[in-house]
Parts: sequence; structure tokens; C-alpha cells
Amino acid sequence: MTLQEILEHRRAVRKYDPAQPLDDEKVKECIRLATLAPTSSNLQLWESYQVTNPDALKKLAYACLDQSSARTAQQIVVFVTRQDRHRAHSKEVLRAGIDDILKNSPKDRQEHRIGLQKLYYTRLMPIQYTRFFGLKGLLTKLMVQTIGLFRPIVRQVSESEVNTVVHKSCALAAQTFMLAMSEQGYDTCPLEGFDSLRVKRALHLPYNCEINMVITCGIRVPSGVRGDRFRLPFEEMYHKVS
Repeated sequence: MTLQEILEHRRAVRKYDPAQPLDDEKVKECIRLATLAPTSSNLQLWESYQVTNPDALKKLAYACLDQSSARTAQQIVVFVTRQDRHRAHSKEVLRAGIDDILKNSPKDRQEHRIGLQKLYYTRLMPIQYTRFFGLKGLLTKLMVQTIGLFRPIVRQVSESEVNTVVHKSCALAAQTFMLAMSEQGYDTCPLEGFDSLRVKRALHLPYNCEINMVITCGIRVPSGVRGDRFRLPFEEMYHKVS
């Protein structure tokens, strides 16, 4: 399918055909493609859980308020954020970055670029992503607002704002997954209505992760899509600055 066909095919499906199972490996490949989505500072602070076990699916359906999309899903994929892993991921990204610099950068620029990478991932990222009951973010916010009086600076530095950044990166991966599923001819529905605590319990997830998106998967029945797609007029959404 073309990109337009993929986008037109993707709908929020409320009911799936129980007689049409999904290929586990194809769903897994769609999740792998989701790892190619953009991610802030390349930290990739998210994980996914492909749920195929019938008992786990029942628990998740209950946690999702017994919505028909969850009750009839052949599989459910849960995307979660893992901000707590920023230090470990920073080390991996830094290592890969240094390898890339040594491989592809001019010799006379390598030392400078490696120094910048080390400064970014060993100094700045720990300050940016560490949590401390909101107090660290408050102090950082005050410092940034002061510096911002004199020059442009990134202002989204409070703990809640950084948490939003982590969720945005995870949401990009989730959207990429849904488009990949659509290209396979599979259907999905991202659910907002769910009990996050019960979702964590059903999947035995750690307390410090956060549920970003619960996506039901299957193949739609004719009644699975509720009506025609509605979007506000494009002119209300589009603005050109020239």
C-alpha cells in the first residue's frame, strides 16, 4: 500500500473477528519497525509488550473497562515509558556515538565531537532526566528561565515537562507501530480508557514505568468501524507562515 492507502486504512477498530488470528511474527516485526521512530536524544526510553496469552488478554480487557475492542482483540500491545533507564541508555547511545565519530568524522574533528558527546550524555542528560519529587525540576526551571532572559534556551525542563517529552517519543513509536500493522492488513485501536494500575499488575510491570498506550490488535468485522471518518476542516488545522 502507498502511505495514503495505509493512513486511510487505519481506523480505530472497536470489534475484531475472532476467527481470524494474527501472525505473531508479523506483529513482532511491526514492533521492530516502531523502534525506527524518532526519539528525543536517541534515548529510546520506552518498551513494548506483545500480549498473546489468553489469560493475560482477559485481565487486560477487564483493566480496559471491558471495551469491545479489548474483549475481542486477538492480541494487545502495550507501550510503556522507562524514564528510569536514562543512565543506562545514555551510556549505550554515547558508546555508539563515539564509534560513529571514529568511523565517519574527519580526524581533526573527532576529539572535539567526542568531547561534546560525553558532555551531553554524562552531564546534561542526568540533569535533564533525573527525578526528585519535583524539586530538581523546579530548580532547573528557575535557572533556565533566568538564562532565557538573555538568550534562547530549551525551557521544557521541569520534571513534568521532561516526562511529557518521554511520552511523546513513546507515542511516536506507537503510531509507527499502528501504521506498520495497517500495512500488513491488520487493524488496531489505541485505547485511552484503561486502569493503568491493573494494566501494570496484569503484565507484572515495575512501579516506576508509565503506561503510554494500550493498543488492541486484530482484523476488523464490518461493524468494527463506527461510521465514516470525521475530521475538522483542513483550513482550521493548517496555517502557513510566509
